[in-house]
Amino acid sequence: QAQLVESGGGLVQPGGSLRLSCAASGSIFSIYIMGWYRQAPGKQRELVATTTTGGRLNYADSVKGRFTISRDNGKNTVYLQMNSLKPEDTAVYYCNADLVGRDFRRQTYWGQGTQVTVSS
Repeated sequence: QAQLVESGGGLVQPGGSLRLSCAASGSIFSIYIMGWYRQAPGKQRELVATTTTGGRLNYADSVKGRFTISRDNGKNTVYLQMNSLKPEDTAVYYCNADLVGRDFRRQTYWGQGTQVTVSS
């Protein structure tokens, strides 16, 4: 089993910045994709950004140019730098990892979620 632990959420004013972190630990052989999703009240969970082991990046159109995803493969950690935050970015942000465990089974894991609130 693997675990994902997120940190960095909070309350920020519109136009402000936050940086989220997510560290994967446990029985991990290799991580293919790490990313961030978010879910606002009353809405479905949506993709924010993902990054592959090879460095391929994917962003939701709504965050392009404002958010930056990065990854430290040595630390099994993914980051999300969020700039120019808007009230509509308010949501619970979830870390996601597509990985192979030491038992060589490929599984998808989710973090517990971290609240991001953008409000004046």
